[in-house]
Amino acid sequence: MLRITDARTGEPTDATPARRGLTRVEAHVPRPDTTGLRVLLVADVLVRALEISGTPVWTVLTGTEGRAELRARATALGIRPFEDERDSGSGLGEAQVLRVCAPESGAADSAGVDDEAGRDETASGLRVEVAPADADSGVADDDERASALRLALLACPRREPLRLDEAALTDAEDTLRRWRGAVATWATRPSGPIPDPVRQQLRAAWEDDLDVPAVLAVLRKVETSGTVPDGARFETYAYADRLLGLELTRDIGRETLA
Repeated sequence: MLRITDARTGEPTDATPARRGLTRVEAHVPRPDTTGLRVLLVADVLVRALEISGTPVWTVLTGTEGRAELRARATALGIRPFEDERDSGSGLGEAQVLRVCAPESGAADSAGVDDEAGRDETASGLRVEVAPADADSGVADDDERASALRLALLACPRREPLRLDEAALTDAEDTLRRWRGAVATWATRPSGPIPDPVRQQLRAAWEDDLDVPAVLAVLRKVETSGTVPDGARFETYAYADRLLGLELTRDIGRETLA
């Protein structure tokens, strides 16, 4: 079961309650800057993790200036749409609320969001904090490199401040190019199931406070493993990509069609 460290208490807590029901994931993004994009990306991956476990999710975007710019950048990054707060309404009986925000958003901002939605600011829910992110000029603005930016943002633990430079983005591009090429090759091999230890390592990683860097570390081990067959490597990467959203299967068949 996915457990998230609640930033208010510092305690790991089940992301979904024992009473299975709708979970509201609320991304609080004051500005469409790199930090805001990182917050929304973490919220997107959180939604994916919940959906993999079979949890119904309702996604809401709150507190954003420059919302059109943010949505355009989010679409380029492969982040699925979140509803606008004002359009989403309230009172749908969600069993859990997960609020994803940057530390500077603070309790005051969140309380304002809660008041706007007509909810008690002390209502049950988890606060998922995402550390600030910054980028060198031009690094975060090139839509042609959006997948690499997504990987570069995911590669750093979400509670650690992050500064992206050209070297980090180039490294992410190289990794994506290598992985997509490998996945396309593995797809031509006889299929094989994901080894149980590998599946367990992947689930243990993302269910432990949404530890995406640990998920990426498992993929690196599988990439160079001398014991995992190619068909099983393919299934492993395709499965992990349900969480990562990196389009790792994108190049399958491209050489054949060329």
